[in-house]
Amino acid sequence: MTATLNDINPYLALVLVGFLPNEVWRWLGLLFSRGLDEDAELVVWVKAVATAILAAVVAQLIFAPPGALAAVPLAVRLGATATGFLTFLLIRRSVFAGVVAGEIALVAGALTFGPG
Repeated sequence: MTATLNDINPYLALVLVGFLPNEVWRWLGLLFSRGLDEDAELVVWVKAVATAILAAVVAQLIFAPPGALAAVPLAVRLGATATGFLTFLLIRRSVFAGVVAGEIALVAGALTFGPG
């Protein structure tokens, strides 16, 4: 029983420290965003900033990856990104399908072309 509790402690910490605090902000954002005009200048600016931040994070993960991802060749990372994006476009703009396809391509490429 002790081994099982020790095994799930990192996951509990991830939920308590990573997921829940972020989830509160998501719910508050959902609550306060009702009734906002999507074409309002401030809302358009916030969307643009959020998109730019997301693009920067994706670019950093592709071109300057941390940890084990750095061992995956750049061509594999670029190919997985392209696979995910094309899947997103082909399957009715499904973010879920794009992420799953990109992840499958990344893992397959890492296993095929990565180190040992």
